Amino acid sequence: MFMATKGFSGIFPNISLLTSLQKMTTNPADERAYFFKIDTTIKKIRNSLQRKLDEAGLDLTVDQWVLIDHVQRNPGINQTQLAEMTVKDTPTVTRMLDLLIKKQLAERRSDPTDRRKFSIHLTPAGELVFQRALPIVVDVRRRGWGDMSDADYHTFTRILDSIHRNISH
Repeated sequence: MFMATKGFSGIFPNISLLTSLQKMTTNPADERAYFFKIDTTIKKIRNSLQRKLDEAGLDLTVDQWVLIDHVQRNPGINQTQLAEMTVKDTPTVTRMLDLLIKKQLAERRSDPTDRRKFSIHLTPAGELVFQRALPIVVDVRRRGWGDMSDADYHTFTRILDSIHRNISH
């Protein structure tokens, strides 16, 4: 039978380093836990936007808004492209599009050159929802940004882009 006589630090000399690293990366109160801060900030923004969309009487989720926004800016986009742009898997985008089509906010059109493919377009009702939702989205973004400067914005996006690149490799 194995008995530790030196304690954990004698058996595992780097246990204090490991413990420090775990605390640094998993403790949400740790200032270096940037993922936690990013995640909670995104949740607050999403919750705020959803509340404002609901208050405006728009029968629209934040995720549905994201699809409508991308389709409005890219008319005729296909579902695969839409999934890539929104960083969602294709089955999820398909289900969300089915809901938007059921609400008569979007439509699938057959590709004249390949019957297996569809392009996605907003309906006139979808365009109207986009026009009603856009000022709400802009307002939530402005409120979140507060009094930060353009320089703050550029620094912020530079840092996020760097994190994105680092984690993508």
